[in-house]
Amino acid sequence: MIRLGVVGHLGYSDLPAVLRTLGELAPALNLELHYEEELHNVAGGHRLDDASSLDALLTLGGDGTLLRGARVIAPHPVPILGVNLGRLGFLTCCNADQLSNALMRFARRDYVAESRMALHSRVIDTRGLERRSWIALNDVVLHKGGFARVVRLTVAANGEPIATYGADGVVLSTPTGSTAYSLSAGGPVVFPTLESILVTPVSAHTLAIRTVILPATVEVTLQADAGPEELLVTVDGQVGTSFLSGETLSVRRADRGVLIIRFPGMGFFNTLRQKLGWGGLVERDGST
Repeated sequence: MIRLGVVGHLGYSDLPAVLRTLGELAPALNLELHYEEELHNVAGGHRLDDASSLDALLTLGGDGTLLRGARVIAPHPVPILGVNLGRLGFLTCCNADQLSNALMRFARRDYVAESRMALHSRVIDTRGLERRSWIALNDVVLHKGGFARVVRLTVAANGEPIATYGADGVVLSTPTGSTAYSLSAGGPVVFPTLESILVTPVSAHTLAIRTVILPATVEVTLQADAGPEELLVTVDGQVGTSFLSGETLSVRRADRGVLIIRFPGMGFFNTLRQKLGWGGLVERDGST
């Protein structure tokens, strides 16, 4: 019996039909389904109480649902099978109409579990004590709130100052997250199984400032110049906290990566072409 955890986003209209299909397929594929609380209220069955006992986790939604799923199973080495119910779904392995085929391939172990580097981030208060901590698969962002002015953020690697950025914020990204917020801020695309930390300023006040790619072994720290405004730390675009003057944001490679399920034939560059339209003008237009 394969113990499969299931998390999903109730905001997708296709979710009830996907849950029905999943329930119909599970017995024949020897899958024992364990639903998170919100889905359990809809689908019934087993409740997901202990992530450490799972053989895999199925996420039903978009990239945000997969990122949330990564926090649900952390720090346990549980591979994640992402099914896209939304528009982009860059991290997911298939769309909803391919669910049956994906589950059959998963059940016969016709897949690869790619290990993706994650980040361990901490907010350290003015007394030197850890106030909050998270695991991030995509990125950790220190940024301003709603006020309209440039903030000054000092970034260091293993205690050595890199620069003081005048910007709207700074994105600390994994290679997996290089196609997310970091990309929209002008950062490079990095092959997802490489291990490095990307430091990308958001709307930098100086044109010469560009992304810095650091070894995965360094600890990156950020501090803000004293000011009256409160800054924010956002993790994977979903959770976070306020960031006060005198505090330090510390980010390093997490002790354990996140396992993302991929099926043979699903290449990274194929995903880039399909999802981000890389070099796709000829393919889209049919012109030469």
